[in-house]
Amino acid sequence: MGRVTERRRVLRIRDGAPSTRPDTLVAEEPLEIRLGGKPLAITMRTPGDDFALAAGFLVSEGVVSRAEDVANIVYCAGATQDGSNTYNVVDVRLAPGVPLPDITLERNVYTTSSCGLCGKASLDAVRTTTRWPIADTPRVRVTPELLAGLPDRLRAAQRVFDRTGGLHAAGLFSPEGELLDLREDVGRHNAVDKLIGRALRNGGLPLSRSILLVSGRASFELAQKAVMAGIPVLAAVSAPSSLAVDLAAETGLTLVGFLRGGSMNVYAGEQRIDLRACATAGAGT
Repeated sequence: MGRVTERRRVLRIRDGAPSTRPDTLVAEEPLEIRLGGKPLAITMRTPGDDFALAAGFLVSEGVVSRAEDVANIVYCAGATQDGSNTYNVVDVRLAPGVPLPDITLERNVYTTSSCGLCGKASLDAVRTTTRWPIADTPRVRVTPELLAGLPDRLRAAQRVFDRTGGLHAAGLFSPEGELLDLREDVGRHNAVDKLIGRALRNGGLPLSRSILLVSGRASFELAQKAVMAGIPVLAAVSAPSSLAVDLAAETGLTLVGFLRGGSMNVYAGEQRIDLRACATAGAGT
C-alpha cells in the first residue's frame, strides 16, 4: 500500500551554498472510486483512510447518509493487467434497497487535488438534496475568541505536515473547541471527505454540533460537503469563493474566512457568532 510520505533527493541551496540531501515529500496517488463495480470518480489523494474517503465522497454526493447504507468497501484485487493490487481502486457496495445513482459518462468525474464544482445547477442541487437542513439543527453559537484559537490547535495536531509542509488539514471541533477528529491530505476536499466518511462509518452523522475548520480556502465544494454532512459552521484560514458564500447564505451555513489570529470575516450565518464579549470590550474602550 502507498505510504503517506516518500523520500526524494534534492539540491538544497542556502545562502548561495549548494548541497544535496534527501527530502520528505507528501505522497500523491490516484484513487478510483467504484460503485457496485462501475467507475464513479478518480481523485488524487494521499494514501490512507481510503474507505473513509470513499464513504465521505458518497455522503457529499447525496448517495448515502447512514452507515447501514453501505454494505462493504473493498480494495479491488487485480486492478492492473498483471493481476496485482495497487490499493488505488476501491469498490463500494450499497446495502439492499439503497438506490444506485445514475452513473453516466457525464457524471463520471476526475477530481484533482484542488478542483471543485461550479455553477448555479450545483448550488440548487445541494440545497434540494441535503438530508439534514442546517436551519433545523440544534442551536450552535460560538465566540470569536473560540474560533480564533482553532487554527493553532489544528496546526499543533498536524503530524505529517511537520515532516513535509505539503498537506492540507481538516479538523472537526466541538462547539466548546475540543478537537474531535483531524485528517490530512494533499487535497483539502479529500481531507474533509475522510472526516465525514469516518463519521458515517461510526454512526456519527449528522454532524450537527460541530465546527469544520480547513487549512486553506473555502471553496464551493467544501461548503457543499459541510452542508451535506449537516455541519453548521465552516471556518477557513483563507478566502472563500463567491459561490461558497452564495451556498452558505441559501442553506444557513455559517461561513468564516481569513481566520487568522484574532481577526476573521463572517460571510454568512452570523447568527451563530456570539458577539456579546465583543460588545462588552467595545463598551470598555
